[in-house]
Amino acid sequence: MMIMYNLLVIFIMFIIGNLIFVSKNKHLLIVLLSLEFIVLSIFFILLLYLSFIEYDMYMLMVFLVFTVCEGALGLSILVSMIRTHGNDYFQSFSLL
Repeated sequence: MMIMYNLLVIFIMFIIGNLIFVSKNKHLLIVLLSLEFIVLSIFFILLLYLSFIEYDMYMLMVFLVFTVCEGALGLSILVSMIRTHGNDYFQSFSLL
């Protein structure tokens, strides 16, 4: 029963993260935070799954390493965008 409750909460976290990612795409910081929220929910799903099948947690460490690299890359893009354009609006620069 507790596992089903946890899975429901994680699924709701994943859906909310995707809704924010789709609807709030004006600022880059909001998009990056919603992506981190989605990654956090995926981490919890992996944690529950690997503990349920009593498997080692090495895959979680690899997942966390890639998550940290993704977060650092997103923050570096945000900083360079603020330095060149002065804000983090997607409409202030051309994607071409």
